[in-house]
Amino acid sequence: MGMKIGELSRATGTNVETIRYYERIGLLPAPSRTAGNYRDYSQTHLDRLNFVRHARGLGFDIADIRSLLNLAEQPDRDCGEADKIASGHLKSVEAKISRLEQLRSELKHMITQCRGGQVSECRIMEALGDHDHCSTAHVPNGILS
Repeated sequence: MGMKIGELSRATGTNVETIRYYERIGLLPAPSRTAGNYRDYSQTHLDRLNFVRHARGLGFDIADIRSLLNLAEQPDRDCGEADKIASGHLKSVEAKISRLEQLRSELKHMITQCRGGQVSECRIMEALGDHDHCSTAHVPNGILS
């Protein structure tokens, strides 16, 4: 089942440039080449690319995906390392959710303080201009950092 890059792209919903990028960084092994020098992708490439896309969709970073792919190549290994990677990612997601909840709370507070009228008297503009007007101790320069 040989596929050209466009066919792999359509089969996985992955941009051609993204496929090439994954090849360059080693997430996707280089395919064999046809006599006409076209890339010739196999079912293995399709499966691996689907794995990478799903992991990216769940927010795993490239380093974690690389580690998970390395684990997948060692099927007799204990899955504790995969659990460790997924648990670390969950912890990161939960921290982001917490920061987003703080952000939501602060935005709601700012909006409820707005009385309408002139921009020169707008409580939203005041809060954005002076962190001391905020009700929570969020990070003023990058709540999702």
